Amino acid sequence: MTTVIQRCVLQVQATLHTCPCGRRIPLPLYPAASKIPLLGWTNAISRSRREPNLTLTPLMLSSSGFFSVHIMSGIKATKCKALLRVLIPWVLLTNVMVALYCLRNPNQVKLSDSQKDTCPLGVAKLQNKSLNKQSHSEECSPKVNVMFMKTHKTASSTILNILFRFGEKHKLRFAFPDGRNDFFYPSPFLCSQVKDYKPGECFNIVCNHMRFDHQEVSKLLPPDSVYITILRDPVDLFESSFHYYHKAVPLTWRIRGENKLAVFLNNPWAFYGPEAFNSFYLKNLLFFDFGLDNNLEADDPRVMTEIKNLSRRFHLVLIAEYFEESLILLKDLLCWTMEDILYFKLNARKSSSVSHLDAEMRAKALQWNGADWKLYQYFNGTFWARVEAYGRERMKQEVEELRRRNAEMKDICIEGGGAVEAQKIQNRRFLPWQPVGESSILGYNIKKDVDPRFRTVCEKMLTPEIQYLSELGVNLWLTRLWGWLKDAIY
Repeated sequence: MTTVIQRCVLQVQATLHTCPCGRRIPLPLYPAASKIPLLGWTNAISRSRREPNLTLTPLMLSSSGFFSVHIMSGIKATKCKALLRVLIPWVLLTNVMVALYCLRNPNQVKLSDSQKDTCPLGVAKLQNKSLNKQSHSEECSPKVNVMFMKTHKTASSTILNILFRFGEKHKLRFAFPDGRNDFFYPSPFLCSQVKDYKPGECFNIVCNHMRFDHQEVSKLLPPDSVYITILRDPVDLFESSFHYYHKAVPLTWRIRGENKLAVFLNNPWAFYGPEAFNSFYLKNLLFFDFGLDNNLEADDPRVMTEIKNLSRRFHLVLIAEYFEESLILLKDLLCWTMEDILYFKLNARKSSSVSHLDAEMRAKALQWNGADWKLYQYFNGTFWARVEAYGRERMKQEVEELRRRNAEMKDICIEGGGAVEAQKIQNRRFLPWQPVGESSILGYNIKKDVDPRFRTVCEKMLTPEIQYLSELGVNLWLTRLWGWLKDAIY
């Protein structure tokens, strides 16, 4: 414990730099839009210690850790004083959070690879027996061991809700993060990030945000587990990610004008750095989520090599633009029922916040996210091959049935029949997490006179990720602390 405390203290002290007005100031550790990366210290800090005369740029940042703001020597003392008044509250809060997190999570280390670290198939099969007895199919039994690689801005929160409901209904065991709603993102996933993890333990479902590492994930699940994920057109994903996260990417703070996205696309390298803090949100985000190098250019041969490696890891890749067809394929693969895949669209944005890109801007966005575009094209091809194998007419009938059942649930559950803006949500239980500085994510109101037979399922289908995780017993103290701080400041 003493070593842990000493390490935390050293980390806090590492943020101290000298202000041009002659004072030593602690520099802020700016959290991501919905996460607080607590991952170590930037190369910039280390380099500045080795080279005292080094002139650092205003933002020398690292996508894998904290950043420090280096104040140029020409700033006047009055500006420095004003800066101090802004930075000190940030530092006090974030340093306390760093220390608390270090104390609660002293073992963020990679465990040794051994057979004992891996979930045994025999134990996991025992967990399937009770569910298999409930199966109404003579052809297959419902699969309960699922790894869902939750990608950003791809309708993945809706898939998450489906998995939460299925797992809770059948009393399956989730591998959950501890203290927050993701597995220490953007750090690569480690088994030790799982709440109460012990080597050799088996889980049924892994589904929270992570930076994918197949070797680590595979230790949690039995060998017969089904790996799934979801992709989205990289242009639309980039537009959504820019809207949601750009305020958490310091290099974009100096973009002026109404159409910040167009300004960025016209000269992206002016507002992006491969090692800059949180910059991964703005280039090939899918590649980054999968644990790959998001700065590879599309014509780099490593891009196709990595894509083919992923194709061997994942049994099914869903496509957000064909969400209903994706769910039908998922139902077929997992041998689930239509009831299991009913859904309401979660975390949707209000239309007024969406930037509509013309052909020129779309082309620039595709070029900027070329690796993601290759990834999307490849798996879009495999997706439609699976649809053909399933049968076009059969797919059409199943999609129509899914739409009919979803419409029934909307009539039963949702006040007014559709999503509303955050300010109009009456019960905070159904209020989704909002991006920094605005309230653009829609949510729902449950009908006051909902049929008691459906109240529980309605509530669960309408519950956003953060609240559902809390109901499943996950302690989200760090996420909630950041949420309070975010709302208080912005």
